[in-house]
This record gives sequence, C-alpha cells and structure tokens, in this order.
Amino acid sequence: MTDQIQQTDAEDWKSQLYERLAEDDEGRVCKDISDEACRETPGNFLATLIANTCSNIADKLANSKTTLPWLLLQLGAPAWIISVLVPIRESGSMLPQMFIGALVRRQAIRKWIWVAGGTVQGFSLLAMAWAALVLQGLTLGLIVVGLLILFSLARGACSVAYKDVLGKTIPKTRRGRLSGWISAIAGLCAFMTGMWLSAQGESESAALYINLLVVAALLWFVAIAAYARIVEFPGASGGGANGFTEAVQKLDLLRQDIPFRRFVTGRALAMGSGLAAPFYVSLARNDLGSAASLLGMMIATEGLAGLLSSPVWGRWADHSSRQVFAVACGLSGLTTLLVVAWSLIDFSTTASLWFFPLAFFVLGISHAGVRLGRKTYLVDMASGNKRTDYVAVSNTVIGFLLLLTGLLGALAAAVSVHLTLILLGLAGLLGAGLSLKWKQVSG
Repeated sequence: MTDQIQQTDAEDWKSQLYERLAEDDEGRVCKDISDEACRETPGNFLATLIANTCSNIADKLANSKTTLPWLLLQLGAPAWIISVLVPIRESGSMLPQMFIGALVRRQAIRKWIWVAGGTVQGFSLLAMAWAALVLQGLTLGLIVVGLLILFSLARGACSVAYKDVLGKTIPKTRRGRLSGWISAIAGLCAFMTGMWLSAQGESESAALYINLLVVAALLWFVAIAAYARIVEFPGASGGGANGFTEAVQKLDLLRQDIPFRRFVTGRALAMGSGLAAPFYVSLARNDLGSAASLLGMMIATEGLAGLLSSPVWGRWADHSSRQVFAVACGLSGLTTLLVVAWSLIDFSTTASLWFFPLAFFVLGISHAGVRLGRKTYLVDMASGNKRTDYVAVSNTVIGFLLLLTGLLGALAAAVSVHLTLILLGLAGLLGAGLSLKWKQVSG
C-alpha cells in the first residue's frame, strides 16, 4: 500500500511539473503519439529534459570551436590540427548516418542506441582529458583528433535515435517547448561557466580546460542514466537490408520528395550560422587578444543567447517551425554581413570590445533558432521509419557539405576572412527566403 502511495505521489509531481513546463494545463495534448505513450508523457518529458540538458551542457564545455582549440594550442599542437577540429566534429557525426539509420530502423526500441552512443562520448572525453595530462604537441593533437572522430560517430547514432524516440514519446505540439527548455537550461549553465572562466583573468593554465573535459564527461554519464528511464514502446522496424545499398536507395528521396529536397537545401544554406563563429572569434582576437577570460566570454555569450532565446524559439516552433527557421537564418546572415562591414572600418578597441560580444550574442540567438526550427520541422514533417530516413539522408548530405565547406572555408580564410563571411552571410539570406516556401507542418 505504501509503495502504491509513493508511486502515485511521484506520478503527481511529474504531471504537475510537466504541465508547467509544457504549458499543458487544459487536458493532456497527445497529438501524433499512441495512447499508451500519452500516459507516460510527463515522465518521458522530464527524463528527456534532464538527459539532453546534460548532454547540451557537455557540448558547450567541450566545444570543438573554443575549448579544444584553446587546450591544444596551449599544449603545443600544430595549427593544422586546430583547423580540422570543427569539420571533423560536425561532419563526422553526420556522414555515417544513412548507415546508422539502417541499424536504427531494425530496432523496435531505440533508446538504447542513444544510451550506447552517450557512453562512448563520455569515455572519449575522459580519454581526451587523460591525454592532455600526459602528452603534448603533435602526439596529443593526433590522439585528440582520433578520439574526436570516435566521439562524432557515436554522436551520429545518438542523433538518429533521439529524433525517433522523441517522435514516439513526446506529443507533436510539445516538442518545440521541450527543445526550448533544454537549450535555455544548458545556456544558463554555460553562461555561469563562462563567467567563472572570465574571472580567471589572464590565466593560461591547461588544467582549466582539462577540468572542463572531465566535467563534460561526467555530465554525459548523468545523461545516460536519465535517458535509460524513458518508457518507450515498440515501434516499426525495418528488415535486414544491406546498409550501403539501403543508403544509396534512400538518397533518391532528394529527387522524388520535393518538400524534403527544399528542406535539405534550406538547411545547407543555413550552415553559416554555425560555421561563422570561428571567424567571429578570429576577428575578435585580432583586436582583443587571447586568454582564459576571452574563452570565458565566448562560452558565456553563447550560453546567454541560448538562455534568453530558446524558450521563445521553442514556443514559436510549435506553431510554425518554418517561420522560426526563416527568421533565425535571416538574422544570422544579416549579423554576419554587419560584422564584415564593422571589421573593414577602423573602430576603436573600446568600441570593438562592445561590438564583438554583442555580435557573437546575436549569432548565438540566430544559431539556436536555426537548430531548433529545423529539428522541430524535421520531426514534425514525417513519422516512423520515414522520419528515420529523412534524418539519416539530410544529416549525411549536410555532413558532406560541412566537410567540403569547412575545407574550402579554410582555404578562403587564408586569402580573406572577410570574403568567407560575406559568402556565409549571403547564403543565410538565401536560406531564409527559400524556407518560406516550405510546407507548413507544425501546429
């Protein structure tokens, strides 16, 4: 009897917290999921919130755009290794997804794929921290690159599985709110971490960055424990077709499915919201120097942007994820072009001290909107195995384009950082215009 009362109390507080966070106080909304999944929605909402908040914070602490470059440069790794971190991190998690997608489709219960991928990511970060303690220079750089490849492959598996599990366990009109809360809480934690780093002043101790990797790894293990508690019911599962053959066949979706092709094209044009950040940092460092305080500023600014904007983007995405993507993509393009114009004019150091953090903040807001808008749109535009195919094909195509764009961007940046940013800014404006032609799928 006592156990039943405790179970009822646990369910009550979960339901109450869910109603507050999901704004679902007028009878539970269960659009696009089964009745049995509907009954588990409060607990699944909170488990997903905890797991993905922890993984998002871990990503911000062990960022391949900030933390890893700072650490490797501090320990003497060559510059060419720094230049490949972001392309490997981004494309490495996407390129294999058509093959991973075939594996995921064969699983009726898919949360364990996320758990396995999260475990690999946590141990990869611990291994990076250990390597940084005992190694230096080229050897350290090569080992970190190898571990980053492993990390990215595991992340690809998590990406495919997450969207499927989300589509099976969270109602259609509450997915944007969930993503918004995840980004906001992670943003707050990142902001606090960034402020702490900023308080370290001119400190250049590698121990600071190693500790960030260890904390990020521990957060992944917390995320694994939370995600394992999701109650997922068996769904559709495909046959045992050859992964490569299936991957090639699924690419035909880009030719046959016009709405999906428009989505992938728009997403490709929006890549500048993420790729522009290192070039912002490059221009800022030219004017403001480099130290732990600068890394702290970058992490804090990005965190604050997510904290303030993500709940707004999330609620808006539940009504129209297409509009969220278009507005955020356009804002990213305009901000990037403004940064180019500013850097070509000889402003004072004091003015730049205010401008670059503000520009990085606006870029963070727009990037959060682009990510949240396209994720919500992709989950809402299909269900079941078709959603899995969409996720795998779009992420693999974007992975190839990211790798190509990253390499070309490195070459272009060697000639002119401004030219690279102009191209990324114009692409963002084109992506915003194209996304307005997407079919309305949310709401």
